[in-house]
Amino acid sequence: MKEQSTTKGFAILSAAGMLVKVLSIIYIPLLMMIIGEEGYGLYGASYNIYAFIYVLTNSGIPVAISKLISELNAVGNYRDAVRGFKIARFMLMVIGIIMAILLMIFAAPLARVMGYNKIYLSLLSLSPAILFTSVASAYRGYFQGRGNMTPTAVSQILEQIVNTIFALVFASYLMKYGVEVGCVGGPIGTSLGALASASFLMFCYERNKKLKFSKNMALQNKERIDTKKLIKKIIKYGVPITICVGMTYAGSLVDVWNTKSRLMAGGLSDVRATILYGYLTKYQQLLNVPITIISSLSMAILPAISAAVAIKNGKKVKDSISYSFRLCFLIAIPCALGLSVLSSPIFQLLKFGNGAYIMTWGSIVLVFMSLMQIQTTILQSIGKLFTATLYSVIGIVVKICINYMLISIPKINILGAIVGSAVGFMIPIILNHRIIKSSLNVRISMLKHAVKPLVASMAMGVIVCVNYFVMHFILGFIKIAYLPNAISTLASVIVGIITYMYVLVLIGGISSRDLQSLPHRAIRLIPAFILSKVK
Repeated sequence: MKEQSTTKGFAILSAAGMLVKVLSIIYIPLLMMIIGEEGYGLYGASYNIYAFIYVLTNSGIPVAISKLISELNAVGNYRDAVRGFKIARFMLMVIGIIMAILLMIFAAPLARVMGYNKIYLSLLSLSPAILFTSVASAYRGYFQGRGNMTPTAVSQILEQIVNTIFALVFASYLMKYGVEVGCVGGPIGTSLGALASASFLMFCYERNKKLKFSKNMALQNKERIDTKKLIKKIIKYGVPITICVGMTYAGSLVDVWNTKSRLMAGGLSDVRATILYGYLTKYQQLLNVPITIISSLSMAILPAISAAVAIKNGKKVKDSISYSFRLCFLIAIPCALGLSVLSSPIFQLLKFGNGAYIMTWGSIVLVFMSLMQIQTTILQSIGKLFTATLYSVIGIVVKICINYMLISIPKINILGAIVGSAVGFMIPIILNHRIIKSSLNVRISMLKHAVKPLVASMAMGVIVCVNYFVMHFILGFIKIAYLPNAISTLASVIVGIITYMYVLVLIGGISSRDLQSLPHRAIRLIPAFILSKVK
């Protein structure tokens, strides 16, 4: 149970998150081969509904656990930190049971309201996952609050492996009963993966649950907090976070609700509208790969900022916020541009079928999503959430209006959802920035942090385009159609990463001080000719 630095915790969660998302991306074409394009559209609709319910159940209290434990540990009140976790764990389990039962009861009405009658069985199969993820989320919040990200990282990898294996097995077996039943394979895998994750985290907790006080830890009698106050703290932290994060995820639910109906209003058939929604789901799945890194950053900086706020260390709060914005842009901008430039080759590489044009135009949403996620984490840490939640609601309302107007236009159709998402994120970002500046009474220039990553990304984009087309032309002699694109795409990704890092170093986007904060193993992966240019 050693406490890890913010940078190390971020590195561990990022590595695990990337591995999990790579596994999930590999799993998508295999699942599509089994259940087809229409089946994947149905799977995407059911999973987005589940994701929203998951967020309502699990987004608030786990973060409250992390925040409460980090704050109480910072002031030396270790026993109340553990007691607070046990209270929150019980609350989360009760909520998980209730939400799982409600999903079972209302699965059929939900399917009808969303316009996807065929997802009833999938929603029914996802209800156990709500309970299992509630248990897992409680323990993840505990380990994050203690500053140890390793159990969370391992549990995420285990969950995805179990999910992938059982989802494909059950989908293959159930597909003989029709596409509606075949789609249930994915949800079964999700539930079993969540069960495996919860079991592993419980094992880790039981093995390390005893507090071992060192001589340096303050063992003097601290002012104890009674149970009623702990519950109030958990609710105070958890409820606004649930509402705020729920509003963020409501955007995906809006797409489930009105995308298909507006596509059909534009003259498309039920099956074609479902297939187009499947394109949107594939796009969102690819965006989730880099978003995982941003989520890891959010999870790592929350305890650090909360602890700094608890001990009134203003300098550390400001430094942590600047660090988080800087890393956000360093990661999100090149990922967005790379996905846009290589959208078609990546879709061919992953055997995603059609829909690459959505990524070409929609990758910019990645930057907005990342920025809003970091802002939400900062607001969680400094206790300013209710106003941010109102701004999220405004963004969702604007998204609904834009979706309604644009998606039914035949020449725009599914791209209308991309425009709605972009504007729906931009409005809260602008308003959240004002809250952060006024609350901390500090000048925070987001554009300043974005300039150098943008310049390096543009250079990367040009080199990647040239590299891909040259390699694809040279490898044209290969008879196996899949290989020229696969080799050219993977080589272009590697060239793009090296180009981005090299240009970033040349223009001063990365300094020797930045490298000192990285884990030693990560530094060894950087080419020597790039390291030699770092000042």
